[in-house]
Amino acid sequence: MAAAALLPFLSLAPNRLVSGSPVHVSDLAAAAFWQPALLWAALVVLAFVPGRKALAATLLLSEALFALLMWRSGDAARQLIADSGALARVSVGSGLWLMLAMILLMFSDAAQRLFKTALVRVLLNLQLLLIPLALLLSGGFDALSLLREYSNRQDVFNDAVGQHLTLLFGTLVPALAIGIAVGLWCHRRPASQAPVFAVLNVIQTVPSVALFGLLMVPLSGLASALPLLGQWGISGIGLAPALIALVLYALLPLVRGVVAGLGQVPREVLESARAMGMSSRQIFFKAQVPLALPVLLRSLRVVAIQTVGMAVIAALIGAGGFGALVFQGLLSSALDLVLLGVIPVIALAVIMDALFNLAIAALEAKHHD
Repeated sequence: MAAAALLPFLSLAPNRLVSGSPVHVSDLAAAAFWQPALLWAALVVLAFVPGRKALAATLLLSEALFALLMWRSGDAARQLIADSGALARVSVGSGLWLMLAMILLMFSDAAQRLFKTALVRVLLNLQLLLIPLALLLSGGFDALSLLREYSNRQDVFNDAVGQHLTLLFGTLVPALAIGIAVGLWCHRRPASQAPVFAVLNVIQTVPSVALFGLLMVPLSGLASALPLLGQWGISGIGLAPALIALVLYALLPLVRGVVAGLGQVPREVLESARAMGMSSRQIFFKAQVPLALPVLLRSLRVVAIQTVGMAVIAALIGAGGFGALVFQGLLSSALDLVLLGVIPVIALAVIMDALFNLAIAALEAKHHD
């Protein structure tokens, strides 16, 4: 309520280069104010009503308010552009950001109290993404400055998507292969865990920018000494040092996940498998791996989200991705360009987190059954 009353709902600027002036909810049409206010008042009342029916009503009303505010922001932006001229830019204000965040917290809290099954909660949170996606595809956000920035840089944005996904999956695949191999080695030879984790901890503590810089010198030397490497795209800048650094950062959580997952398999399960006449290979794939898989997936989830964020920094050494848009926006003081790089990173991290939570919840439900 304080966000709605005191902070700007939108920001209106005469053009792309000038700072915008705040537009409060009270400056918009009456319907844009009273409709969300009634839903918000109903949610406040429901907060003091006990019972599952009140939680279900909170869930429905918070989603309705989320959809209404998203739609109202696009509609209000369209009206402001019509009144101010084609060069005007309308961006989302801090009040709207805060209101949307609070609504999402209310929805998540109600879902957690109403449904004990993690799988149902994950699916409920995922379906919320359909609202902004539907408005985006239907043109409901076209008047917002962020979408106008996208229309001006669509080719650059599409290239950034491909580059960021290349960094993500180019990191996960080799990191998973190396992490599982090293984790198995540490699980079977406990004496090796201390030195291995000591090395991986040292790598993890090195700042990302410093590690990128450290890799530039040897890779530049290798590319000069072996021209064939340069033809393959391996040099001191670009994709190669970024992937090597991101893989190194990913190893510690993955190796720990493998060791912890295999270590938490009950000894009784292993003894029962041996008593049934299973070979060591069968015990590993039919008993240890299924029980250790949820722990490994949690570690992989951490790595995936970490890589999505750290890939932004990799733009500093020419690896591309959404980080290129972020740093271009910072250099030119264009907030919309910064958001054009930041928002997809957040969305990708949220989607990765939801997908891994979905897989983990499905595995745990299967084990309980």
